[in-house]
Order: sequence, then C-alpha cells, then structure tokens
Amino acid sequence: MKISLGPIYYYWPKQQVVEFYKQVAKSPVDIVYLGEVVCSKRHELKFDDWLEIARQLIEAGKQVVLSTLTLLEADSELKRLNRIVSTEQFLVEANDFAAIGLLSKKAKSFTVGPSVNMYNAQSLNVLFNKGLKRWCLPVELSHETLAGIINDTNDSLETEVFAFGRLPLAFSARCFTARAYNLDKDDCQYKCIDHEDGLLLSTKENEEFLVMNGIQTLSSDTYNLIKNLKQMSDMGVDIVRISPEAKHTIDVISIFKEVIDSTLSTVEAQLKIDHLIAQKQCDGYWFDQAGMKQIELINQPV
Repeated sequence: MKISLGPIYYYWPKQQVVEFYKQVAKSPVDIVYLGEVVCSKRHELKFDDWLEIARQLIEAGKQVVLSTLTLLEADSELKRLNRIVSTEQFLVEANDFAAIGLLSKKAKSFTVGPSVNMYNAQSLNVLFNKGLKRWCLPVELSHETLAGIINDTNDSLETEVFAFGRLPLAFSARCFTARAYNLDKDDCQYKCIDHEDGLLLSTKENEEFLVMNGIQTLSSDTYNLIKNLKQMSDMGVDIVRISPEAKHTIDVISIFKEVIDSTLSTVEAQLKIDHLIAQKQCDGYWFDQAGMKQIELINQPV
C-alpha cells in the first residue's frame, strides 16, 4: 500500500506551508494533495505558489495531485476551478461535482476526495467511465461497506482510505470561525490563521467535541486506523491517507510506513502515536459505530 498526504485543511502562514512541504519532500509519503479546499478567501499562497511547491515535490519523487475547493459559492471560485482543471501537468482531485463535470468534459483523468458522496459501486463505475482513476472512501462509511464496493467496482479503479487525522465532517456556507468572533463572513479578518489546528468547540460539560475551521467542521478526536492497515491491504485498498496537522505529521507518516513495511508492529506503532498525539483518538466509523467511539480491536497482528 502507498501513503498519501491530504490537502492542508487549516489556514497557515505562507512560510509555515513552504517549510512543511520541505519536510514532506524528505518523508516516505508517496502521494501529496495540494491546494486550498476550504475557503477561497485564504490568500497566503497564490496558485503559482502551489505549482512551485508541486514541482519541488515532483523533483523529490512524489506524485502530486491538485485539490479543488469543496464548496463553490462565487464566480471567482469557478474561475479558479477552471484554472486548476486546465492544468495539464497534474492529476486533479475533484471535491465536488462541478469539478467532476468540468474534468469529464475535458476528458481528463481525475480522483475524488472524501467529501464527494460516493456510497456505492454503481456510482463509481459511472464515474470510472468518465475518467475517474481513484476515489477516497467517505469517512463515515464502514469497512464492511467498503469491502462490498471494492468487490463490485472495476479492478483498475484505485481505492484510498482516510486513515489518520481529524475527520472532515461537514462544510457550510456560514463561517463558524468568523461567527465565534462576532464578525460577518465577508469581514472575517482572516481569523482562521490564528488557529493552526482549528478552533476547538467543547460541550457544556467541558468535553472536547468538534473543531471549527472557517466553513468546515472537523472532529476534535483524531481518527486513527493504523491497527487496520493489514485488513485494508487484504481488502484491496491501494492507498491510506494522512491528513496534515501543525505538529507531528511527518512522524506519523514514518510510523505508518514502518507498519506497512512490517518493520514495526501495530502495538509499537500505536504506542508511538499515543506518545505524539495529545487529543483523543477514534475509529468508530470504520466499525459502523458512532464516529467518536474507540473500538477495541481483537486478534490484531502484533
């Protein structure tokens, strides 16, 4: 199995992004998704900046995929989308059906991210005939659902699973971060940049619940499927995706690589991750349970 690094969901200063991808270039990750997928107002990096980072990653031997916005709300965002899908050098990850439609018309191969609601093999087979090369399982689906889908889709279609990181749960036309500061969305003052891993939302009982990231809602817990990598491999999963966070992402990539290469046991890997990650971890969706649950695994290889 290969390891992919998803797009950065958060709003980081340009220099932080540049330095982060310099580290990624030296990491054992195979595929890197680049670009702004949450909010078009985030302007630290221009399109040409992303292309420069992409070229550097290609020189380091990585496959680069350009990711599109998940929620389009303005003509300017549609123009940006047209520019991305017209880029000849890179594969594009479509994160909504507007992107899928444009890519299909251009007869270009493409992938779809976890925000695209692909819940059955029939839908995937239709898109495969329109140029779909790879799909990422929506995070709320279980391994049993995935097994059935893989069994009924074209053998040439690559399957990717979101395996580590805060879960991308929802996107909204409302900006929750601006609202937290009593600001209008159109005058948000780019407050997202003050929260490198999003704005934590707790319950009245002071329990961590969600993370607000502009128009995006994420889980407060970290989704972690490292104990299930062998299961995924046996099922026919081609790629596992790690979602970037401000700290320890490169370490997590290395741990996943060691488990995939059988140089580190799942027990040892979990202990390493427990040492790195402060927040709670969850894996409920994989077992068709509530997403925030941590399911005890039985008979996992060590």
